[in-house]
Amino acid sequence: MTVAVAPLNSVLVVVYQAGLTALGAPIKRQKSLNYLRFDAAEQAVFDAAHALFNLSQSPVLDVLYRKTFELAEE
Repeated sequence: MTVAVAPLNSVLVVVYQAGLTALGAPIKRQKSLNYLRFDAAEQAVFDAAHALFNLSQSPVLDVLYRKTFELAEE
């Protein structure tokens, strides 16, 4: 049995610090950018996330690059 793989979606998720709680813990928020190119290099996606958030006052905590594939029998 062989499996066919078809790319469906890719998402850039940036987790950033939106402030601090009364106890000093970071308040985390996230922004997503859907339908990135599937052939985009991981380093380019990482650099783009940091370049965008360098324009804001919120520090980046995490950068996630999610890819979704459909698996089907051939």
